[in-house]
Amino acid sequence: MDNTYSIGFGIGTCNSKGDWLEVFYPKPLFKPSTAVAAAVKETLHVNGGNHSLPLSATHLPILADKLQRAGAAEQAEILQRFATTGRPLAVVVLCSDTPPQSVPEAYLKLHLLSHRLVKPHETNLEGIFARLVNVAWTNQGAIDLAELPQRQLEARLKGEYLAVSCVDKFPRMADYVVPAGVRIAHTARVRLGAYLGAGTTIMHEGFVNFNAGTQGPNMIEGRISAGVFVHKGSDLGGGSSTMGTLSGGGNIVISVGENCLLGANAGIGIPLGDRCTVEAGLYITAGTKVALMDDNGQLVEYIKARELAGKSDLLFRRNSTNGAVECLTNQSAIELNAALHSN
Repeated sequence: MDNTYSIGFGIGTCNSKGDWLEVFYPKPLFKPSTAVAAAVKETLHVNGGNHSLPLSATHLPILADKLQRAGAAEQAEILQRFATTGRPLAVVVLCSDTPPQSVPEAYLKLHLLSHRLVKPHETNLEGIFARLVNVAWTNQGAIDLAELPQRQLEARLKGEYLAVSCVDKFPRMADYVVPAGVRIAHTARVRLGAYLGAGTTIMHEGFVNFNAGTQGPNMIEGRISAGVFVHKGSDLGGGSSTMGTLSGGGNIVISVGENCLLGANAGIGIPLGDRCTVEAGLYITAGTKVALMDDNGQLVEYIKARELAGKSDLLFRRNSTNGAVECLTNQSAIELNAALHSN
């Protein structure tokens, strides 16, 4: 039985030296059938390992025919349409889920996330920053930064305007894929590699990084940092923040459980369980001292927020009189306290 991890047929952009800047995969394949994998490997003479290869005009009709007979009609049609362009074409065959070794491999893995074929943390993205190229993203596509001044001059000489929307390693997700059932008010704030579940709304102040996202339905008006996943029914209020593992969170993977609320300008540096609320303006890090309160509003003890990581039914608030961070629960604090120390 074939265990091929992923295959992608892509059309992209290279600089004047032939180096890849970006690749668009219209229909990436995740764990393709044995017949499809065999058709691709036989045509390209691939025998194990991960490969990023140029897709030549001679390969296209042969591969399209084999894929059609293997039951991959959509892929066959894409290759037939590729035959009409002079743009750079690539094929990536990933026999295993290992760190990406090239720009085409990195883009295929980002596409797998945004196409909802894998969820955050379900594909190996180790070292992806080193593989991606910092690019000027313009109204004329991706441009190598070293070639940008000349392209700007050429545009002016033609009476054209070359608009640079951003300079980054990651492009806008919406320029590559728009998942069904989502709303994105400001597309520049969602990077390729974000995972947006059906029913997700990203408002203007919302931001979703790569390898992060939402299960849906969710209302996002805050920042979902790299590695963070927000489960269904949870909302992030305006200006709220989740701490990514590269932003001081160490090796703690931050997530937000179901039916949670981060108030406006609130933030978390610990994972939340289900049905948790963080008061507006309150930022909780793993080391934050939290006053655990009982049902009568009386102090039980002080603990660090990391001891509450992943616990459900918590309300975090700041005492407006003394400034202490307090935690109330739907179960008695005495019961919660005993559960914490039993571990």
